[in-house]
Amino acid sequence: MGKKVKEEKKAPPDDVFDTLAVESRQAGTVVLMLSSPEEDVQSKACEAIYKFVDKCDENKKQLLDLGAGEALLKLMQSEDRIVRRNACMAMGVMTANPDVRKFLRKREESVPAFIQLLAPEEDTVVHEFSALGLSNMATEFSSKATIFEGGGVEALVKCLNSSDPDVQKNSVEALAQLLLDYQSRAAIRDADGLNPLLELLKSEFAIIQKLSLLALDRASQDSENRSALRELEAMSLLIDFVAHPEWNDLHVMAVMVLSNLLEDIESLELIKETGGLKRLVALITDQVPPEEEPKAGTGKGEKKAGSRAAKKSAKGSKSGKKEESEKEEPPPGEAIIPTLPDVKMCAAKAIARSAKSAENRKILHEQEAEKMLIHLLSHESTDVQTAAAQALGIMSENLLSKDSIREWEGMQPLIKLCGSDNGDVKEAATLALANLTSGNSSNCQEVSTLNGVETLIHLLADPRDEAVANACCVLTNMATEEVLRSELQGKGVVTALMEPLKSQNTRVQAKSSLAVAAFVCDADSRSEFRNAGGIENLVLLLHSGNDEVRRNAAWALAVCAVDEPTAIEICKLGGMDLLQEIQVSGTRKNPFAEVALERLLDANLSAKYSLTGQLSSTNLIEDGFYDAGQIRPNTKFMSIEDYCKQELNDKRPILFINAKADPVATQSASNPELEAKESSKTNVSGKSSRTGREGKGPSSPKSKNKEKEEKQREEELQAQLQKEAEVLASMENQPFNPPTDSNLVKYIEEVTERILPLATPNEQVKALAQFVADKMGGSIDKGQLPNFSWELPLSQVKFELKSNVIPIGKIKAGIHIHRALLFKTLADRIALPCTLTRGEYNRAWNEVMLTETTQQPGAPKFPPRCFIVDLIHQPGQLMRSDSPEAVNYKKL
Repeated sequence: MGKKVKEEKKAPPDDVFDTLAVESRQAGTVVLMLSSPEEDVQSKACEAIYKFVDKCDENKKQLLDLGAGEALLKLMQSEDRIVRRNACMAMGVMTANPDVRKFLRKREESVPAFIQLLAPEEDTVVHEFSALGLSNMATEFSSKATIFEGGGVEALVKCLNSSDPDVQKNSVEALAQLLLDYQSRAAIRDADGLNPLLELLKSEFAIIQKLSLLALDRASQDSENRSALRELEAMSLLIDFVAHPEWNDLHVMAVMVLSNLLEDIESLELIKETGGLKRLVALITDQVPPEEEPKAGTGKGEKKAGSRAAKKSAKGSKSGKKEESEKEEPPPGEAIIPTLPDVKMCAAKAIARSAKSAENRKILHEQEAEKMLIHLLSHESTDVQTAAAQALGIMSENLLSKDSIREWEGMQPLIKLCGSDNGDVKEAATLALANLTSGNSSNCQEVSTLNGVETLIHLLADPRDEAVANACCVLTNMATEEVLRSELQGKGVVTALMEPLKSQNTRVQAKSSLAVAAFVCDADSRSEFRNAGGIENLVLLLHSGNDEVRRNAAWALAVCAVDEPTAIEICKLGGMDLLQEIQVSGTRKNPFAEVALERLLDANLSAKYSLTGQLSSTNLIEDGFYDAGQIRPNTKFMSIEDYCKQELNDKRPILFINAKADPVATQSASNPELEAKESSKTNVSGKSSRTGREGKGPSSPKSKNKEKEEKQREEELQAQLQKEAEVLASMENQPFNPPTDSNLVKYIEEVTERILPLATPNEQVKALAQFVADKMGGSIDKGQLPNFSWELPLSQVKFELKSNVIPIGKIKAGIHIHRALLFKTLADRIALPCTLTRGEYNRAWNEVMLTETTQQPGAPKFPPRCFIVDLIHQPGQLMRSDSPEAVNYKKL
């Protein structure tokens, strides 16, 4: 062996700088090193910066202030891989700071630099931190647009297939942020990014699963994306995901994605065919999922899995497949592990969201989705109960679902939930009952059978406004059945409705008004409502600025105004004036107010004649009617009692109709007998007392007798004054007695005796016209009407009565307005149809419908025509309403 020769180290060249190891503890020094031309120095400086900024957020801001941002951006585009990697790591971490992101938004090259580093040839670490940078940048909308325009969606989708979980996590998080923008939703579909998102559901890391579900939730808000997800069998994957109990903290998000997918009827049909909906329902209700039909060997004629027909075949095939099922592993979710309450709540909301479409409701009903919702009503969580009740309320818009919910005993838990302490539960339960009882008499009867009436009436005083409004809807629906309406009235529903009428909530006001209209359809309930002060509440609601409240209040008043006492009460409270104002208004006018005003006027003919100047043949004048003259629409209409209390004035008299017996006269006729008896008793007692005193002792002197007489007179005077005061007080407390008309009573008796027996209406009209003219001063020649003295006699009657109210029978000289009113009054008493119309300048006339009499017995008969009855010039003459004579009769 040869001898080893010792190698000599070559000395470095003279022009090369010796290696210098520098230790620095200042961030500013490291930032300066970023500008070094040596790549090794740059990479070490970037690595040091990465470690420094990863410690806390303040370090990121400090380095930004030192100018590290510009240098790092430049180094991210370096040709050296290590420099690029370390610079990307440092900048990716720094983007978590909002000031850094603001700095980068001002640099156009920042986002393209991150996107460029997502290229496949780059290292995994570079992908991780560039995706992290894009994820942080995507929190601002302006950066979203820049990333989208720079092709960032496609680059991030490619990173989803990476084997590194950190790359997957940052990429899917960035995509989830970008999918908040609708443009990115279309871009991820074009980049085939939906399938990788579904694949990430199988990841071992919960954060990746969570972010992928979040991205799918946002992506599935696009209809075309939902179609693409259906093709990728996303619903089956999501149901399988829910079937894994170990992922229960993510089940809510999976159900949210399913909720988006189930909006489309195509998704419902697909999940129905595959049996996925029944499986989902079983998982939500903590039951064993039904066995799925094997896909292999299924032909066109075979039954589809999940259908009702498939149930029997599935049961029959259990025994044959027992051995195979023992060998195979049980499907995920076979063990019954309860799902979390939040998952159940989201599932119920998903059903409710899907059921907003009529076609979807039909499919959900076929799959018996109502059973799941009814099952969830008994859950202990109030959120689950609320969501289930809301879903049942939407499902009950389907007619078949209403019957199914009742048959599957869903009404009882809903009624029970109406008594819950939770306001949301009460609101949802009452809403479901309102929809279930709408147009369904069987469900209305079921509510009564299950003792839900008391609960609903009790809810009318609940502080929760929406629950009260829904309870009013249920009661209104039940009122359509006469038996139930009577039952509810007997349990005090009319009085209970007083409280919601006073509510400040417009929906409660509207629904309670509608409920009142449904229940006050008979005299007893109207009287109860009136006595409870409900009319005043309804009248106040006419002031509301809400259209629905005004309409419903007007309709309730229209129902109440059928009774005369109620109509008078409405008028006293100003209801008629308000209804007139509404009808005059161009914005508040509505047909309900018009009907209410018509009903009110039909029940108060005095007001109708004063306001409209016309009474039809069906408006029969009865005792208590008075003609106050034509009044303006905005003028308040006064009662006869108010007119009687007025002092005598020179205005037009009020013509009053009253053929009743005078109650004061009958009472005074009986009073003398009582007074005579009382006086006789006092006289007897007085005599006995005096004889008693006289028998006791000797006769007293004259002075003593005078004193006794004076005392006795004073006592009698005081007793008389006290008696008069009591009489006055009793008269004030007595109800108002309108003036009677004995002459009118005689007129009615004469007309009934002489005119009623006449053979034809034509004869009755002529005879009655002549009778009226005779009682009112006889016929007046044409042209002599101005010379007819009627005003002075009328004034004399006013002076005699000391009142502005004159009974019609007291008038002995009358013209058109007096005679037409008397004719209408007497005609109504003998059932002779006629109208009463007021004209101008004290004109009024009556119209009758009569057939023209013909002499020939075989002549054709024509329908009746309208005639005006002459009561002035030729009493009894019938004038065609369109004839010149009739026109002249109606004018001055």
